[in-house]
Amino acid sequence: MTQRAIDSSGGQTPDRSPSEGAAPLAYDPRGLSTAEVAERVARGEVNDVPVRSSRSLTEIVRANVLTRFNLIIGVLWVIMLAVAPIQDSLFGFVIIANTGIGIVQEWRAKKTLDGLAVIGEAKPTVRRDGTAGEISTSAIVLGDLIELGPGDKVVVDGTVGEADNLEIDESLLTGEADPVLKRAGDPVMSGSFVVAGGGAFTATKVGREAYAAQLAEEASRFTLVQSELRSGISTILKYVTWMMIPTAIGLVISQLVVKENDFKESVARSAGGIVPMIPEGLVLLTSVAFAIGVVRLGRKQCLVQELPAIEGLARVDVVCLDKTGTLTEGGMDVTEVRPLGSADEAYVSRVLGALGGSDPRPNASLLAIVDAYPDPGGWRVTDTLPFSSARKYSGAAFREDGSGDHPADSVWLLGAPDVLLPDGDPELASIEELNRQGLRVLLLSRAKGGLDGPDAAAGSRPTALVVLEQRLRPDAGETLRYFADQRVAAKVISGDNAVSVGAVAGKLGLPGAEHTLDARKMPEERDAMASAMEENTVFGRVTPQQKRNMVAALQSRGHTVAMTGDGVNDVLALKDADIGVSMGSGSEATRAVAQIVLLDNSFATLPSVVAEGRRVIGNITRVATLFLTKTVYSVLLAILVVCFQVEYPFLPRHLTLLSTLTIGVPAFFLALAPNKERAQPHFVRRVMRYAVPSGVIAGAATFLTYLLAGSHYSGAGALDAETSAATLTLFLVSMWVLAIIARPYTWWRILLVASMGAAFLIVLAVPWLQHFFALKLVGATMPWAAVAVAAAASVLLEYVWRLVGRRFGA
Repeated sequence: MTQRAIDSSGGQTPDRSPSEGAAPLAYDPRGLSTAEVAERVARGEVNDVPVRSSRSLTEIVRANVLTRFNLIIGVLWVIMLAVAPIQDSLFGFVIIANTGIGIVQEWRAKKTLDGLAVIGEAKPTVRRDGTAGEISTSAIVLGDLIELGPGDKVVVDGTVGEADNLEIDESLLTGEADPVLKRAGDPVMSGSFVVAGGGAFTATKVGREAYAAQLAEEASRFTLVQSELRSGISTILKYVTWMMIPTAIGLVISQLVVKENDFKESVARSAGGIVPMIPEGLVLLTSVAFAIGVVRLGRKQCLVQELPAIEGLARVDVVCLDKTGTLTEGGMDVTEVRPLGSADEAYVSRVLGALGGSDPRPNASLLAIVDAYPDPGGWRVTDTLPFSSARKYSGAAFREDGSGDHPADSVWLLGAPDVLLPDGDPELASIEELNRQGLRVLLLSRAKGGLDGPDAAAGSRPTALVVLEQRLRPDAGETLRYFADQRVAAKVISGDNAVSVGAVAGKLGLPGAEHTLDARKMPEERDAMASAMEENTVFGRVTPQQKRNMVAALQSRGHTVAMTGDGVNDVLALKDADIGVSMGSGSEATRAVAQIVLLDNSFATLPSVVAEGRRVIGNITRVATLFLTKTVYSVLLAILVVCFQVEYPFLPRHLTLLSTLTIGVPAFFLALAPNKERAQPHFVRRVMRYAVPSGVIAGAATFLTYLLAGSHYSGAGALDAETSAATLTLFLVSMWVLAIIARPYTWWRILLVASMGAAFLIVLAVPWLQHFFALKLVGATMPWAAVAVAAAASVLLEYVWRLVGRRFGA
């Protein structure tokens, strides 16, 4: 643990209000002692909120086992075990296996997610025994002194003990957008975060007593929100349930009452009609596909905090990028310092060195200055104004060493030239030229008054220009090209000068980088703002609130928006975007609200997330069509059986075999296969357009073969022969549906379809398998008639699929 000594002589000691029911907590700049920490741990005064990034094992098992369809199948399984041979109970063992696979896969995903969450978790800096060090959030105890700096999240409730221009954003808790200036003695609430300045506070409420503990825990858990795939499948299952109930009742009555068959045979055939109506594997495969997606992305150091974010990013059509940390690396280099007027270059160097030394938590720009200009020493800081993304400048007041011709007291500002200089200033032209080269320019200006006024920059005197060169991310250009190829619009939104940002984006090959707009000229009306967003690509001088409004404007035009960022000024926009993406090195606040965290800080990981989302969506759409085709033909067959008052053609063993070979095994491979298709909306409509006609054709062809076989066969064993012929037709038609869905063909897809066909031929050819599955083709006339009916149905399937594709699109 990295530690640093703390000067115990500084700081203020305000009166403190203890947490309810606790002993008074006096502010001590050295923090708690080791003995005091041990005493509080023994009393249970620890921040022990169990923040989990995913469901517990118990919840995983419950979610996979306790479903309404498993209940229906479980009841039918118990009945079949009592009245029929074990062959007719195979569907129960298949469900157990499938559910087990789902539990194991999600458990693997949970371990991956939890492990990454620990890696990505920011550790607050806590002062104990006079030294500061990082500890786990769960190790904080009541009375701990916790340090704060820009971007830090307030993890427990407390009272401020030290404040250096400490500004805290409480918008995530109160909805109030403006930061709140905190002074010693003021309360701070967990869930808020620091936007400027620094300080320290004493923890007065920890664990579940903290204001935002429950919200934070809930936000960090496994969530299933805003997923069209999930909601679409739920809609489908709801309709299937209502459709299945009356059909199943009619089938049971038909087989038990109307037909005077053997009771056990009637029960078995009723169950054989009900079981395939249930698309139980569809839910399982969706969970498995999401879970495996988490594992795959986890190997690439991508933490998915909400599983549907994988799907969501695949649907995104606009990506809003923050320049710093996304297109450029955090570090910068000073390339030139240009004194203005009669400013002395040596003195400017000392001022810059003093400014660098005045900020204990310098940002990237100030770090570059610190590297180039060491602290001159002898300059005592009397006041500071931390950088704020709303102000666009920082400042410090010094008591100088008195040497030279300069006054002993001076106040300096460092920030955006176009903010510190008045409109029309002649220096702005030269600054604009530097910006066009992609350079970042800061203005060093001497303030006229102090730093505590509402506008410290008023009347300031320009002293020097500091020219910085930003380090471009080597992988950013390739990633931007990927989004362009995928027809995803990239919008660069930055607090820097628009021309400078546009030049950086142009170097990386961003299409439309020349279309820049200064956000100070951005219209406030939402529709006009949306038009400006669509017409331009690069936006500069954007305030945090504007970022949020820009996201909302794009969403108002029907765009699905992803927002990337790593600074506290990105938090509100990340929270409101459809998908928020944070860098692992970003602030705790951004990581807390983002659905996706790139732990290796690599923008190049985003295409992998998009590809994973497209794989999940495209493949689940494929397998959903398979499952629902089975549901449709099962319901249709049951209705036809009731209407024609005949025995149900299949036993459960027949449909278990068909489902395994034409749906179960192929669907598992297809759901996990590569898929680069662009994600399309309206999941339910797209699936049902193909599943309904496919199911109707399969069911009608099967029932036609069954009726033909009924008129062809007679005597003992006739029903078994009729069932075998109908099974052959249903298998062949279902295989054709599978062959259509498996397109475009690759070697492994062809092998998959061929293997399923070969497996069915083996069942028909091996005597003991014939007996086990009660399948034996009798004679030559009906088997070839069954093949002919299946061939005609397959031709009709091809025509219908192409017709649907032409009319509605793929």
